[in-house]
Amino acid sequence: MKALLRFIGKKKPDNTTVTDFDLSRYAGRWYEIARYDHRFEHGLTNVTAEYSVMDDGSIKVFNAGLQAKTGKKSEIIGRAKTTGTTGLLRVSFFWKFYSDYRVMALAEDYTWALVGAGKSDRYLWILSRTETLNDDTLKTILAEAERRGYDTQRLIIDNKQK
Repeated sequence: MKALLRFIGKKKPDNTTVTDFDLSRYAGRWYEIARYDHRFEHGLTNVTAEYSVMDDGSIKVFNAGLQAKTGKKSEIIGRAKTTGTTGLLRVSFFWKFYSDYRVMALAEDYTWALVGAGKSDRYLWILSRTETLNDDTLKTILAEAERRGYDTQRLIIDNKQK
């Protein structure tokens, strides 16, 4: 019932993707600064994502983090593929089930990214090339997320950023 009430009268977020996106510049390591809680990252901290463009054009995705309670390392390897839409990838960690990965905002120098998934507001990530962002940059990204209709109060901020 709560889930149903949450969507009644609620506008969909603006999750349009960036209009300029260079996959080769996007590839590499990203640090998760903040995210919405969801089952496949629940309880993780110090999360990183590494994107590698393979010879066949596919993208290897390597996500890693630590279980906050135990300190145990958690890792998963997935794959992604480009689409006909700039800034939209299709990512899979589970067999052949792909989900949208939407780069919605991106620093000109590719030092941070605001990423959503799907057509709802269930997923949101703030990523950085460094383990932390300065306060002004983080405020800018949060303002962009809010402008797009995302509830930034739901974000889990990584301990290093706090």
